[in-house]
Formats: sequence, structure tokens, C-alpha cells
Amino acid sequence: MKSFNAKPWLLPQPVIIIGTYDENNVPNAMNAAWAGQWNINEIMISMGNHKTTRNLNACGDFTVAFASKETMVASDYVGIVSQKNNPNKIQKSGLTTEKAPNVNAPVFTDYPMTLECRIKEKLNESETGYYIIAEVVNILCDEKYLAEDGKPDVEKMDLITFDPVHMGYIKLGERVGQAFDEGKNLK
Repeated sequence: MKSFNAKPWLLPQPVIIIGTYDENNVPNAMNAAWAGQWNINEIMISMGNHKTTRNLNACGDFTVAFASKETMVASDYVGIVSQKNNPNKIQKSGLTTEKAPNVNAPVFTDYPMTLECRIKEKLNESETGYYIIAEVVNILCDEKYLAEDGKPDVEKMDLITFDPVHMGYIKLGERVGQAFDEGKNLK
């Protein structure tokens, strides 16, 4: 096996779009990859010092949308362009917004699934950013991405993951097994 120094290569890394309102109630979006499940109804996100971070300091409500192959270009754009320098960033991205029903944040309706979130705690807060622990208040899913059982169908969403090794996006694939079942073959 070839050896590498320590790198941020935990895989897969979700491509999430954080939605906030600024001080003028203008929607903002930021692409982030360093996030994960914290608890049964909580998530964690590593935040640097961004316009979105300032928005979160003013209001702890936000949304998290999952980027897909279809939204890849807009998702990448909102990650490389700051609303601080480009006030019409959302308009240029082509994303469509509406107010979230349960939190004071925008929902970008172009994404297949969105979490409505509220900050519970900030960890290691400094001038360079902080870690967010947030409660998931509600989950919204476009009905075209629902399975026959009425729940979100992840395979239909064409979600993408960030490849930190080669700095790219990879579309997640198909179901290959059933969790908590496949291992029973070895009992």
C-alpha cells in the first residue's frame, strides 16, 4: 500500500448548500463539504470566516440542501463566489428561492432535498470560524424524488460527493445492498 500524509480525505464528503438570509433579508448560499450527522436529529458543519458565517451570527436559522448532478454548476458557483463581493450572486446562479416554512432561511427549490436547521451550539469559535452543531427542525423533499413508500428516494436524486483527492465531483451510484441485512449472510 502507498502511504500519504494526513489529508482531509474522509469519504464520501457531501456537497451541501447552506442557505441563509443576510441583514437585508436577501438570500445567500454557500457550498460546504465538511459536514456530517452529529446525533439522531443534529448535524455538524465546519465553518470558516464567510458572509454566511456572519449571517449565521445574526440569525441561527439556515437550510442545508444536497447538491445533485443537475445542480452541480450552480452549487460550484455559490462556493467560489462570495455574496460580499457579488450582491446578485443568487440571481446569477439561477437558483430559485422561497422562504422555509419552519426556520428564517431560504429554501433553494432546485435541490431535491433540504434540511431546515437551527444552531444549537458553536464550538471553537474564533476569528477564522467555528463548528456548528445544529438541530434539524424539518426535512423538505421535492415530491418527484419520493419512493413508492412516500419517503425520499436517494437513488433518484443523483446526489454528488466532493472528491478532495482530485478536487472534483462524483455522482453517487446505485444501491448495492440492504443495511443491517447483508452481514447476516456471515452468521
